Amino acid sequence: MVSAKGRYALRIFIDLAQNQGDGYVALSEVSKRQDVSLKYLETIVATLVRGGLLRSQRGMSGGYRLSRDAKDISIYDIFNLTEGSLSPVACINCGENFCNRSEICYTKEMWANVDNLLNNYFKSVSVQDLLEKNVEIVEAL
Repeated sequence: MVSAKGRYALRIFIDLAQNQGDGYVALSEVSKRQDVSLKYLETIVATLVRGGLLRSQRGMSGGYRLSRDAKDISIYDIFNLTEGSLSPVACINCGENFCNRSEICYTKEMWANVDNLLNNYFKSVSVQDLLEKNVEIVEAL
């Protein structure tokens, strides 16, 4: 399940892509437009700046902007920083020794396939796709 942090991060990216032009956007403006607490947005953008998806600049004309074109930032990139794994079950990302039933698990492959589908889908959708409402549903296997 995607947390509020991940959902708000998507809103930040869409807002910045729509409003940055050639400059930086004050986070207080994003906060007002998105109706999200400035304090909460500050914690999210700190993660996104550290992860290299956003740039920041201090001063009067400072704020935040995308580090690269919206078409080059995938939803996976954003969720990877804000959410970590979105695996449906813990054993998928915890290695073979996580569960003593791993060798005989009848559902492990199914969960791994769901994880791959989800990750591949998020990798295929960019911030630009969201802006253009150009998000296609991929057919399962």
